[in-house]
Amino acid sequence: MKPILDACCGSRMFWFDRKNPLAVFVDKRRESFELRDASSKGGIRQLVIDPDMQADFTALPFPDKSFSLVIFDPPHLIHNGGGGWLAKKYGKLGSDWREELRKGFSECFRVLKDEGTLIFKWSEYEIPLLQILALTPVKPLIGHKSGKQSKTHWVVFMKT
Repeated sequence: MKPILDACCGSRMFWFDRKNPLAVFVDKRRESFELRDASSKGGIRQLVIDPDMQADFTALPFPDKSFSLVIFDPPHLIHNGGGGWLAKKYGKLGSDWREELRKGFSECFRVLKDEGTLIFKWSEYEIPLLQILALTPVKPLIGHKSGKQSKTHWVVFMKT
């Protein structure tokens, strides 16, 4: 078993090595799109979501305590239409997003080894971080705001 799980990898945007051999990349989607991008050659950029395994982060197909590091970067949009480029890039939460994220946290901690690390990424584009952190009983250790408007949060947990 590989030591790292990316529970909703999307297009693996923040990975330095998008084929890192230490990680299992999981997403419920497997699709690709051509997106307009003025900064790309030809004005078009490919967005490819190609996980190692197709699965939903609310029901991960791994035994308890399988990974030393889990990365949880779930969709953060609830209002954006399914056909918009933001929804294509980041995915979209369902109408019962609180329960969906509660289950996601629970599953991520379930497959995390004792004293393992969970890295959680959240964009406050539509929902404040504090509402999201209230969905798990585990308290974060550290966090950092980033992005042009400091709306993206990186939060670190340890399973004790």
